[in-house]
Amino acid sequence: MAKQPPPEGYLFSRAYTSYVFLLLWLLYFFDYIDRMVVVSLFPFLKADWGLTDAQCGAMVSAVYWAIILFSFPISILIDRWSRKKSIGIMAVLWSLATAACAFTRNFGQLFAARAAIGIGEAGYAPGGTAMISALYPEKRRAFMVGIWNASIPLGMAAGIVIGGLIASRWGWRHAFGIVALPGLIIALLFLFVRDYKTVGLEKTVDRELRGPELRGHLAARCPLNSLNSKKMTKMDIVRTFAATPSLILTYFGFAGMMFTSISMSTFLPTYFQRVQGFPMQKATLLASGIMLTSIIGSPLGGWIADTWMKKRIQARLLLPSVSALLTAALLLTGFQLFSGGMVQYGIFLLAGIASIAWASSAIAVTQDVVHPGLRAVSYALCVITQNLLGSALGPIVTGAFSDRYGILTALKIASAMALISFVLFYLGSRYYARDLGKVERVALTAEE
Repeated sequence: MAKQPPPEGYLFSRAYTSYVFLLLWLLYFFDYIDRMVVVSLFPFLKADWGLTDAQCGAMVSAVYWAIILFSFPISILIDRWSRKKSIGIMAVLWSLATAACAFTRNFGQLFAARAAIGIGEAGYAPGGTAMISALYPEKRRAFMVGIWNASIPLGMAAGIVIGGLIASRWGWRHAFGIVALPGLIIALLFLFVRDYKTVGLEKTVDRELRGPELRGHLAARCPLNSLNSKKMTKMDIVRTFAATPSLILTYFGFAGMMFTSISMSTFLPTYFQRVQGFPMQKATLLASGIMLTSIIGSPLGGWIADTWMKKRIQARLLLPSVSALLTAALLLTGFQLFSGGMVQYGIFLLAGIASIAWASSAIAVTQDVVHPGLRAVSYALCVITQNLLGSALGPIVTGAFSDRYGILTALKIASAMALISFVLFYLGSRYYARDLGKVERVALTAEE
């Protein structure tokens, strides 16, 4: 019987595509388990080694700083070599580094092992995003990225809960060793999946689509490889990013939303404790409930953006602008008009959904408007921007405002940062169609 060709827009059969996606989802899930398991081990490490809070915090920061430093060079390797091999090797590395944490004897050794986890994880988000962008038709890209990103809050919650349970029963060293094992097994499986062939960095000479021609181009999905083309120089690659305003504005809009989101996840427990008088355990539980709304918001936002895009080409940036505006409005309303109660908490739950609904379509934009051979690099630049200006900066700035003006005022200021993202995403939407029209339509092919 002749082998059936894959459905239109897919590299592989639907069943095999789902299998590869499941492995990618599980790897992201265990990525965040390995990243966050140390949080639940702080009391045990403080008791054994006499660590300070600053040292405990540094073990979380070590992962993020390694990601900032290594995302870009690793993403180049991913784009120019192999997605499956890069991802598989990285996952093996971060799993082994997590296991190595169990054998450390002092803070310095544990810090180094945690940094090694970050090196392994540095290219996973860019590599996984590039692979999902190739696995599915462009019209489903934001939704599938949304489902993939739903693994993040689940992994964070699981890492904290599982780590605490294992440490309480068998000791903190066993926690590192046990959570490392599943990721290692999945990483080895991923080394044997099929990938798409690496895309050559070529550009079409004197070719740009505008107006009605753009819509016809998108509908036809016509590859431009057959037209006159030349190999891209380093300056061509630089111009690809610098001359794509929708991409640059998305990077900075991303950072603003991460500033708000990480500030909330860091200081909402403190708000519930200081302002509303809850014990820390309940305060943490309330904050965790808000963060877990990401499971709804991430795929929901992607589905809305993909559906809306059928009628309006700019939808993948209009949706983030609406999401950012709603986030700011809901959070500021909750903080300004209420001092507690179920109504305020309900508003915060809605804000939790809105505060992540933007992400899947914004991530899709980082893949839409760049050359297919530069997708991992594109998302790596987004990771660097969002970590430097968002994830790393938000808690520090919000903490400083809290010290000076109080936790309530600090969280209002952090909420208002989402308004900046609203403006940036909206401005980006004005350039999206033009930038999309300039992208090379390279036909991806599967490995044999």
